[in-house]
Amino acid sequence: MAKQKILVLRFSSIGDIVLTTPIVRALKTQLDDAEIHFCTKAGFASILEANPYIDKVHLLEKDLNPLIAELKKENFDHIVDLHNNLRTRIIKTRLGKPSNAFDKLNWEKWLIVNFKINKLPNVHIVDRYFETVKPLGVKKDMLGLDYFIPEKDEIEKDWLPETHRNGYIAFAIGGQLNTKKLPIDRMIELCDKINKPIVVLGGKEDVENGERLEDFFNRKHDKADMISPLEELGKKAIIYNACGKFNLNQSASILKGASHVFTHDTGLMHIAAAFKKNIFSIWGNTIPEFGMYPYQTKFTILENKKLDCRPCSKIGFDKCPKGHFKCMNDIIFDFWIP
Repeated sequence: MAKQKILVLRFSSIGDIVLTTPIVRALKTQLDDAEIHFCTKAGFASILEANPYIDKVHLLEKDLNPLIAELKKENFDHIVDLHNNLRTRIIKTRLGKPSNAFDKLNWEKWLIVNFKINKLPNVHIVDRYFETVKPLGVKKDMLGLDYFIPEKDEIEKDWLPETHRNGYIAFAIGGQLNTKKLPIDRMIELCDKINKPIVVLGGKEDVENGERLEDFFNRKHDKADMISPLEELGKKAIIYNACGKFNLNQSASILKGASHVFTHDTGLMHIAAAFKKNIFSIWGNTIPEFGMYPYQTKFTILENKKLDCRPCSKIGFDKCPKGHFKCMNDIIFDFWIP
């Protein structure tokens, strides 16, 4: 049988790309002599650089035309579209090759956001991705997500403070939009309840919140400096603020070394799932029913289910449309870590 050359399309973002990794693996391992190419935005190339199941990565910069010219030269046999937006449709039209596209269930999401009518299937998004490659004879392999860290980005224990070298919990405090993130006072409450060494992870946009957590727990304060009304918290957690200090693969390495992971609905949650971590997944205005909860790993959902305004969006907002932000402010932190 001749070699099959297959193109997988998924432009963004971190979590969504990680969620495609079981498809890439299954295509490579289940199809005879398959050559797998992956097309994504240039800013996400590092997620895929060490993936052994991908033969070649094609990067979208700003203009589609150079990318399409590059893809045409490959003469693909089939296209697997796991993004299904205007740009991927343009690419498929211009390449003129057989393709299958992922059903994004936009109508079902619109119904639950606007009318709280739940017609969403009780199926994880990864398993719905597998429906896209079913016509190729590819089946779900039940091996979970993949994340491969280049050797140069593996974090050594001595890169961390001495307080964290014998074990730590990771807390990914970032989120694409504010309504997917705990307010800082609730982050402090959560860290206090965890009551163990914690590495706080996030991007440059999370540095300030990471500094506030580190400052609250690790330094002595005058009473006037405390974040009211949190003065009475035990302050037993030990915080290392890693926000903005490491690249994505290095942050993934820190996740891999954690005993447990606390995270918002964000890309680092899915990376933690790839390492089969015990995850405490925190949900605000979005809901796990969208199908993007941690995949094939042990997890606990922390959310406020007593609201008739949730979900208010399939993505999120900069601030709560109702002004009360009860989806995050009223979450009960009900968990136990030995």
